[in-house]
Amino acid sequence: MNYGIVSQDQLEKIDAILTEKLIKLGVDCVIIIDMAGNIITTKDSKKHKYDIYSFAALAAGNFATVDAMAKLVGEREFSLLFHKGQESNIHFSKIDNDLLLISMFGKDISLGFLRLNVVDVIEQIGQLWKDS
Repeated sequence: MNYGIVSQDQLEKIDAILTEKLIKLGVDCVIIIDMAGNIITTKDSKKHKYDIYSFAALAAGNFATVDAMAKLVGEREFSLLFHKGQESNIHFSKIDNDLLLISMFGKDISLGFLRLNVVDVIEQIGQLWKDS
């Protein structure tokens, strides 16, 4: 899967997938970034105000750091990360080698249910790229 240039139609379809599968589930904010921290698209529930630009840059750095740590322990990669807080949680998952999906959510959503939905989102986005 290589996202290359994303068309407006593709972005609208991706946004619809993110809204249906994650925002309606109760996720506060979803961001798709490239590995350099550039934002491809973002959707939020309007409940919280995040500095998504700073967040995207830090998330890319965080993922790159953990990727380097994976190699130090003999893994090719860690394809997902999870940070748990008292009230907020962050889930990172690779869409492919170029893109990262970040979900910010509260304690009222189970990690297992979120992960199932993220897997479905990634499959739908992959299909969208194949069909293009």
